[in-house]
Amino acid sequence: MTPDKAKSLANDISCAIATLQLIADELATAYPDSDYAHDAELKPPPEPTPKPKTKTKTEKPATTEDDVRRVLAAKSRDGFTAQVKALITKYGAPKVSELDPAHYEAVIAEAEEIKG
Repeated sequence: MTPDKAKSLANDISCAIATLQLIADELATAYPDSDYAHDAELKPPPEPTPKPKTKTKTEKPATTEDDVRRVLAAKSRDGFTAQVKALITKYGAPKVSELDPAHYEAVIAEAEEIKG
């Protein structure tokens, strides 16, 4: 469907809705004692559902120990086991599980710089 065809169809639907509303209003006026007339007056129009709020900033999820392990394991498999061990030791831990979470991002950044 082309954009022009879609706009034309949307316009036709809007006109049909408006026409049906006019007919409904005329019927309610012509037959004031009918159930429809009373229901139309008593029932408020439905309220629009609010749109969910979207974040304006894209927040980066916190780096986890698993993230660090994944990066360091890949480097170790690529043959850089000694450099990986040195990097963990540089940040004051004998193993990944004892790394301070405050250093996770720095460790990953340095690990990504390891090249052969």
